[in-house]
Amino acid sequence: MSQPPALIEYRNVVVRRKGRAVLDGLNFSIGSGENVAILGPNGCGKSTMIKTITRELYPDPAAPDSSLKILGRDRWNIFELRPMLGIVSYDMVQLCTKNYPAMEIVLSGFHSSIGIWPNHVVTEEMEARAREVFGLLEIEHLAERPVDELSSGEARRVVIGRALVHKPKSLILDEPTNSLDLHAVHELRDLMRRIIAQGTSVILVTHHLQDIIPEMRRVILLKAGKVFADGPKERVLSSEALSGLFETPVDVERRDGYFHAW
Repeated sequence: MSQPPALIEYRNVVVRRKGRAVLDGLNFSIGSGENVAILGPNGCGKSTMIKTITRELYPDPAAPDSSLKILGRDRWNIFELRPMLGIVSYDMVQLCTKNYPAMEIVLSGFHSSIGIWPNHVVTEEMEARAREVFGLLEIEHLAERPVDELSSGEARRVVIGRALVHKPKSLILDEPTNSLDLHAVHELRDLMRRIIAQGTSVILVTHHLQDIIPEMRRVILLKAGKVFADGPKERVLSSEALSGLFETPVDVERRDGYFHAW
């Protein structure tokens, strides 16, 4: 039996912005169903990498032997691709923070829009799935609240619901705990664990070591647009590796399945 294609496969990917290689020969592959953390300092190319997945940026075609494949294909109709990967970024949270009810924002995920437009059809099945997602995220009480009146943590959950509503193959979270207080951070980590438990894989992109939940057994370290290290987190999240990644002395401690650095 043939193996299913990788969820995402980067091969020698180069992306230039203002003449500088932000991704500089990026190579890694993530299989379908894998829960992976991608960790790196600010400026290492994490956000640019996300934009290549969303097709906001494209690899340099002049780079030799370069390809970026999603589910085995390097060419996609963007509207066909969007339901397969639920992507939650800071930019998307900002776009969704409008005077629309939370339920409308979540339902708009079916149409790859922000809010429901007059030409959009919302079926009973869509509404049922949206209610199911609200239950998973424990935000039923927010369904009719305008998103721009919610706390940062509540708004983040609504946008995650928008990404989950069409049952994507994987949820990609870009710096999901930025700007959240400690209580909201703990809630979001627990939420990631529940999402994985109900069958959706999670790819976490972050510079916060503590966001890497126990279910994520593999960690990819990015530095200067390249893979700095890749492997089981017990090996990759060492003091030596993280000191080299962040170019500062780092001590690492493991406690209750989480890694902490100082």
